[in-house]
Amino acid sequence: MKSPLHAAIEYGPLAVFFLTYWLAGLFPATAAIMAATVLALAVAWVVERRLPKVPLISGAVLMVFGGLTLWLHDETFVKAKPTIVYLLFAAVLLGGLAFRRPLLKPVLGGAWRLDDRGWTLLTARFGLFFVVLAALNEAVWRSQTTDFWVIYKVVSTFVLIPAFTAAQVPLLLRHQSPDETPES
Repeated sequence: MKSPLHAAIEYGPLAVFFLTYWLAGLFPATAAIMAATVLALAVAWVVERRLPKVPLISGAVLMVFGGLTLWLHDETFVKAKPTIVYLLFAAVLLGGLAFRRPLLKPVLGGAWRLDDRGWTLLTARFGLFFVVLAALNEAVWRSQTTDFWVIYKVVSTFVLIPAFTAAQVPLLLRHQSPDETPES
């Protein structure tokens, strides 16, 4: 997927949530992010004829937890949603390692070429990072105001995740696999 479109699909719904929250509150923001997520996935399907895995999984969880938030008028569900998504990603990544399958390789193998040890380390690091993000989300939403949680959610998505990814550059360089040369 092209980079600007990929960014819009991944981060557009969160931007809509943030803006709507500050203009209208949490419940309208929850409805807005749900609608924006469906729209983003529809655009991905029309343009690429495929649905990106991470937004699809996150969107499915959002539909359940966002729906519960709106139906029961209880903000607990939308605040717990990131915890569920992060733990789901951690379980998949760390569970894959338990079966000696670094599951980041099929997802990111087109972008990064790493040796087997590199994929294993990168998968473990991201799995543990998602556990930390889940714990942070729980600590923040349970102990802080909703305003603070919304800011934290945006910062964790737009700052912490990219910063963690950038911090993996030394590992990527150390475990870079030589480019395959085409056969003649």
